[in-house]
Amino acid sequence: METKINEVQVFVRLRIYILFKKQLKNNEIMAITKVWIEEGCTGCGLSEAICPEVFKMDGEALVIDGVDFSKYEKDIIEAAESCPVEVIKYS
Repeated sequence: METKINEVQVFVRLRIYILFKKQLKNNEIMAITKVWIEEGCTGCGLSEAICPEVFKMDGEALVIDGVDFSKYEKDIIEAAESCPVEVIKYS
């Protein structure tokens, strides 16, 4: 009998992997001073769902001006790692 993996199972496995990877990086988090979104955002809303203090949706994701990114580093990293098209960047 062949086992099929549906989209939900793939998404759940991806989230588990991302959270595990995030836990490994927790001690390596640097001070984030800049966040931007490169061309190609699909407007899926994941960034705003993960970190509404930094991201907002207006057709595509935007970075909110004047935010102290250091307060939301873990969520910014999670949003970047969760982005399906990998356009969320930070430094």
